[in-house]
Amino acid sequence: MAVRPIKLSTIKQILDADVITGGELLDIEINSGFGCDLMSDSLCFSRPECLLITGLTNIQIIRVADMIEAKAILFVRGKRPGQEIIRLANEKKLPLLVTNRFLFESCGLLYQHGLRSS
Repeated sequence: MAVRPIKLSTIKQILDADVITGGELLDIEINSGFGCDLMSDSLCFSRPECLLITGLTNIQIIRVADMIEAKAILFVRGKRPGQEIIRLANEKKLPLLVTNRFLFESCGLLYQHGLRSS
């Protein structure tokens, strides 16, 4: 199946997400998604330029996103990162979004709209 990129602004709408930081970057296109709450799996199985979908809100998630060259992070289950994470995301120009939806539901909705796994 062909890759169907989705703008980050569309993902925000689909998931009724809030933008924590990086609102000026909502026009970027996301080619794939990777949902996971394990950093080791994120490092091993995700691909560059994905949307990293996770419930992890510690500082290491920004470092993982940087290493895998993720385009943005979507926090699920209404989990909001602390100020240190937001500051580091700003430095790396990494948009952060948060949705109240669960990981499974978020991935399913994005899949329905054409986003595929990384």
